[in-house]
Amino acid sequence: MAKADRNSALEREIEETRERLSGTIDQLVYRANPKTIASRQVAAVKAVYVDPRTGQPNTANIGKTAGAVLATVVLFVALRKLSSRS
Repeated sequence: MAKADRNSALEREIEETRERLSGTIDQLVYRANPKTIASRQVAAVKAVYVDPRTGQPNTANIGKTAGAVLATVVLFVALRKLSSRS
């Protein structure tokens, strides 16, 4: 009878392990789904540019980004003009 109990316990343990692995695989499939990844990235960008409390645009971060883009464009234009002089 002790052997039957051990077998039963082992079968239960195997079934519990299968259930855990199944849940883990489902989570991995969900996380690796391209739509899920895109949604997370959109949420991350929105968190930077939109105040989560009020839903209003975060003008400080928008201004910083616009300034960085403008500085990059000016740098490229200046480098192009310098290289065309040579």
